[in-house]
Amino acid sequence: MTDIQNHSHTHLNMITRDATKRLAVSLALTLVFVFGEAIAGYLANSLALLTDAAHNFTDVLALGLSWYALRLTSLPPNSRKTFGYHRAGILVALINSTSLVLISIGIFYEAYHRLIDPPPVKADLLIGVGLIAFIINLVTAWLVHRGSDQDLNLRSAYVHLMGDVLSTLGAVIAGVIILATGWYWVDALTSLFIGILILWNAVRILRETINILLESTPADIDVNHMVSDILNIKGVHGIHDLHVWSISQNLRLLSAHLVTDDVPISSGNQIQANVKSLIKHKYGIVHSTLQLECRQCESVMLHCDLNGIER
Repeated sequence: MTDIQNHSHTHLNMITRDATKRLAVSLALTLVFVFGEAIAGYLANSLALLTDAAHNFTDVLALGLSWYALRLTSLPPNSRKTFGYHRAGILVALINSTSLVLISIGIFYEAYHRLIDPPPVKADLLIGVGLIAFIINLVTAWLVHRGSDQDLNLRSAYVHLMGDVLSTLGAVIAGVIILATGWYWVDALTSLFIGILILWNAVRILRETINILLESTPADIDVNHMVSDILNIKGVHGIHDLHVWSISQNLRLLSAHLVTDDVPISSGNQIQANVKSLIKHKYGIVHSTLQLECRQCESVMLHCDLNGIER
């Protein structure tokens, strides 16, 4: 393994340990609060609070799964898991985003019935508990936010928590309006708008998660530009059988065949090093497998068609 890869893996492990600690703290805070909020929502007869309590309960599960997935990703690869356990976080992101979709559907269903026949809501209790919940949810979301832009597992947990922040903020606003006007239907309407926002974010995560599981090329990589950049490296005359995919959102891989002159191994190693340096610094690909060839193989396709391989 090269010094670049060693540094990248060490940095990744440090990030993972830090995120694991922050998730554990968020999990503890959420677990303590969820029971109290559910009781308060029941006493206040507030859908907004009950919605947030239900969402908080799923957050306990989501944070627990995310925490466990991060612990798994820190384990070293073995003969059965040669890439390690980095896909565990993607599977958890899939579960979390799917649960967010189901929660949104449940919110829409209950909000619809309460809009038709709004029940009375204890606005003072709704406001008081909502303010406490807002502060706790904001703290837990802040703890998970760092690194969530580069890790789908963390982002799915963060979206869960931010959904709670918005839910509790909406509950407080609804409580104030109800206290001033007596419009009980505002509680259900607030939950409806929050459900739409949760669903929108959940679908975005779900789409990106599925793309990773399907071994898609990362969306921000232009393969044609990358091929052009590689061909501009001295000693590279052609490239084929190219594959670019992700194990997780921030762990990208590449494999390719490079056509070169019939050069000594030392010269070939330098060509490989130059290509690896280019794709790491420009395209964020830290793990690559490059096969050098001094002449074209039978196939000259840029992307190998695996359907034609005999089994």
